Amino acid sequence: MNNQNSTRISTPNENGRVIITPELLPPQNFSSFETEDDDGNLKDFLGVLQRRALVIIGVASVVMSTIIYSTLKEETIYQGNFQLLVEPVNSDSSLGQIPLPGSNISTSNLDYESQIQVLRSQELMKDILPKLQSSYPDITYNSLIGNLNIRRLGLTKVIEISYNNQDRKRIKLVLDTLSNFYLEYSLEKRKTKLNQGVQFVEKQLPAIRSRVAQLQQQLQIFRQRYNFVDPENQSNTVAVQLQKLEEEQLGIEQQLAVARASYISLSTPEGQQATLNAAPIYSQLISQLRQLETQLSGELARFQPDSPSIVVLEEKRQNLFPLIEDEQKRYIGLRLAEATTQIQRLEIQSQELARIEEQTKLKFQQLPVLTKQYTELQRNLQLANESLNRFLATRENLVIQVAQTELPWELIQPPNQGESPILPNIPRSLLTGLFSSLAAGIAIGLLLEKLDNTYHDVASLKEKIKLPFLGTLPIDKSVAGYQSSYPNLLGSESESRIRSQGNSWLSKLFRRQLTGNNYYGQGLFWESLQVLYANIQLLNSDQPIRSLTISSTMPGDGKTTVSFHLAQIAAALGKRVLLVDGDLRRAQVHKLSGLNNFFGLSNVLTSNMPVEQAIQQLPEMNLLSVITAGPVPPDPARLLSSDKMKQLMEYLNENFDLVIYDAPPMLGLVDARLLAPQTDGMLLVVRIDKTDKSALMQLQDSLRSSPINVLGVVANGDKQKLNSYNYYYSAGREARQS
Repeated sequence: MNNQNSTRISTPNENGRVIITPELLPPQNFSSFETEDDDGNLKDFLGVLQRRALVIIGVASVVMSTIIYSTLKEETIYQGNFQLLVEPVNSDSSLGQIPLPGSNISTSNLDYESQIQVLRSQELMKDILPKLQSSYPDITYNSLIGNLNIRRLGLTKVIEISYNNQDRKRIKLVLDTLSNFYLEYSLEKRKTKLNQGVQFVEKQLPAIRSRVAQLQQQLQIFRQRYNFVDPENQSNTVAVQLQKLEEEQLGIEQQLAVARASYISLSTPEGQQATLNAAPIYSQLISQLRQLETQLSGELARFQPDSPSIVVLEEKRQNLFPLIEDEQKRYIGLRLAEATTQIQRLEIQSQELARIEEQTKLKFQQLPVLTKQYTELQRNLQLANESLNRFLATRENLVIQVAQTELPWELIQPPNQGESPILPNIPRSLLTGLFSSLAAGIAIGLLLEKLDNTYHDVASLKEKIKLPFLGTLPIDKSVAGYQSSYPNLLGSESESRIRSQGNSWLSKLFRRQLTGNNYYGQGLFWESLQVLYANIQLLNSDQPIRSLTISSTMPGDGKTTVSFHLAQIAAALGKRVLLVDGDLRRAQVHKLSGLNNFFGLSNVLTSNMPVEQAIQQLPEMNLLSVITAGPVPPDPARLLSSDKMKQLMEYLNENFDLVIYDAPPMLGLVDARLLAPQTDGMLLVVRIDKTDKSALMQLQDSLRSSPINVLGVVANGDKQKLNSYNYYYSAGREARQS
């Protein structure tokens, strides 16, 4: 009997009251199961400390005891030391010194780390050991260095040498020997170092001078070959030349275009005629021809064509034609020759400019390479000059230092053998041990907490699981099912009698409640069960829930305990309740109820046994009936998925007010998934400090595509002591809000 999921709405009933109809979570929307990562705040940390208090105290006690024992057993060690001033202070370093250009006399030039390693080196100690072994033959290099500490005091110019040992006389001898040897070593090493420095500088100077002279000569040859002085000015000059050449080339191209156009024009009759109009001789001959033609026209008007005057004029006219033609050829030829000459001259100039421009461009392209070579030469020369100047300054400085009186290392604190022991330092050891033991205890506690993948309180469960939270069941060892973390451990006859007595007491208790007697002082566990039952009924006030599947993630979460006592609560409140043990693999209901398990659900499903014969009445609770699991069948999943089981569930739902199915754990088994879709919903039991988070996450992922209506979550095994009224109020409010 699958419920059709609908949106949670608030609708007024016929009396005008608002009824909240909650939506059972739809099977396709299980994103509400997703949890968030722990963010680790102070509250969580304090909770871890509280839960792991015994472990932390135990580990801290063991560690602290070990430290106390080792401290009390530790040998007494003394320490002596002396201090050396290894560099002159500023006020003394400037006395009698000749300041050099660019030098900073007050700057420390000593590599203290390297110097300390030298002072501890075996090569240096081989001269000290014979002096010490004459008094203490057992002293070796390793034993000496193991107890010897050489360090620089902060940023000062002081080195402190300390030595630890049980024998104060031995400390005195070692420190006196070391102080004398180090002072002698510093003076000798100083002189040797200065002389070696002068020799090295003198040896390097000729090569550096030769290098400088060679680079100067190369730079001079480069300037002469390429006429190259300043790269920037050289680039600007070449760029200006290129621009001028381009402008000149453009002008010549324009003139050449004009000349070619003039030559082409002289090659055409129209162009020749336009050119002849500008010729003075040709213009005069044309003018004479026109005058003769004018006179000839006048004479023809007066005389006959054979008139002498007309003949004379005609002869003059005919004589002008050859002159005009000759002048035309001469002038046109002259102009063509001039145009040809101009074109040739301009082409020669254009070619010359192109050649010069190409050379200039090539020179401009070579400028970066030349500039790079020039810059490289200058840089090398500068580096060589700087190197030469440094060597000259160093040589002068070394010569001055050799000539002057050099101060060796100075003993500013004489060796002392120590009056009080440095070990054992009981207050410091105990304080360190206290913090160390606490840190170790907390670390072990955090490690155990990290390995413990369970929910430790109801608040964290509410925060991580986004399902309706229906209630919390506290731990009550007086209640059947809480004598052990796993219910199947309860099966003795004495325990069955205890359960029977408890059931009788519960029945009487609820009869008192129904008659008006106060119940809320009788135990938080029973109050919590009543709150849980009320919250389940509030999920659907229009059509009360008549069938319910109760399951859990893993065995031991307490789903059978919740099923059994929830059935008792419902029966005590006047409901006809049937508790069906659907766990055909590891039945537990008959142990909690004190009933026999000779026949039960498996017999009804595998035979023709009437269901009424399998229903057993719980003693002294007439409204509560139980169907035990019966003998273990070979294939429980096949029985639960059979049509007979579905028909049986429909029959039971019609004949009882509430049918509760105690289903097997869901992780790894299919039984609960076969029962839950046939009921009004499923109640998921999560055990505090028991249910594995990873298993619960795996279950949530598997329920995404499952047609199961998850009503909500019940937190089982809460250890917190909550106020009854506040608990009831808050739990009921959360259920209504969800």
